[in-house]
Amino acid sequence: MPYAWMPGTPQNKINTYLKLMRPVNDTLSDLTPLTSGCNRPLQMTFEDQINILVYFHLEEHHSGRHLLQVLKENDFARQYVAPEKGIQKSSFFEDISSRGLEQMLELFEKLYARAAKQLPRGHAELGNLTCIDGSLINAVLSMYWADYRDGAKKAKVHIGFDMNRGIPKKIFLTDGKEDERPFVSKILASGDTGVMDRYYQRHKSFDEWQAEGKHFICRIKESTTKTEIRKNDVQPGGMVFYDAVVLLGTPYINQTEKEVRLVGYRVENAEYWIATDRHDLSAEQIAFAYKLRWNIGASRQGRIIQSVKVRPRLKDSGPRSLEGAVARK
Repeated sequence: MPYAWMPGTPQNKINTYLKLMRPVNDTLSDLTPLTSGCNRPLQMTFEDQINILVYFHLEEHHSGRHLLQVLKENDFARQYVAPEKGIQKSSFFEDISSRGLEQMLELFEKLYARAAKQLPRGHAELGNLTCIDGSLINAVLSMYWADYRDGAKKAKVHIGFDMNRGIPKKIFLTDGKEDERPFVSKILASGDTGVMDRYYQRHKSFDEWQAEGKHFICRIKESTTKTEIRKNDVQPGGMVFYDAVVLLGTPYINQTEKEVRLVGYRVENAEYWIATDRHDLSAEQIAFAYKLRWNIGASRQGRIIQSVKVRPRLKDSGPRSLEGAVARK
């Protein structure tokens, strides 16, 4: 049975749902119109689609068939969620799988811009911090959870998370095996600081990001070759045991052309090495900025980690699920 997400009287449920959807509804008129790809009119508008997707997650339905049954039989869903004239199963499956992506991304960007103006900006002294990661995404309706098994369908979302306000700010959708590092430049604006895990360590990228005016705080492998140029003072007995300006990598092979600041610190007997171009922050602030990444649900290795539930493909008659943590070093 689905989770009952709105307690109280029917009128309270209606008011709660309408309040939840108000920012979305206020934005719909500014989006690129969703048009039919043939001479037939749309059976499901983008407004219908976004209402159905929100309802699908709130009620935690386990299949598209179950969702369609509820849209037809439940009074609230029929009046406030379903298309005005209803929708047939075949049309619903086709529309939800192949239409509305452009409008969905536009809606995301506009909702972020609206939220960013209203939410307080925390840790302003650290600058604009953006946590960057490419994560396996919760499959909705006709999609699979992205994985790396041969033969499995794959999907990945490349996320830029506004760490100052605690909300996502940029998303890019790709196949599951798409490399994550090229999206750093697309996610970051000039002057922003990307906070990243060891996967993003690429010495050529460190040079490129500095040339673009985009900052980084990136964990690197402890075994990375480093050529020390000058040392900065560290406080004896503190968590930071190393702070220096270096060149990373092996000379004539993969060494950085531009200088990089390297901060080493220790937490609970674990050592962390952070490469950055932020010379304006103290070593402790660099360590704190990387630690903030964990606050949005990341493993010690820095990867986004979350409990996941795979929703079945719509043609499946019964639900399949995978519970666990998704973490990649």
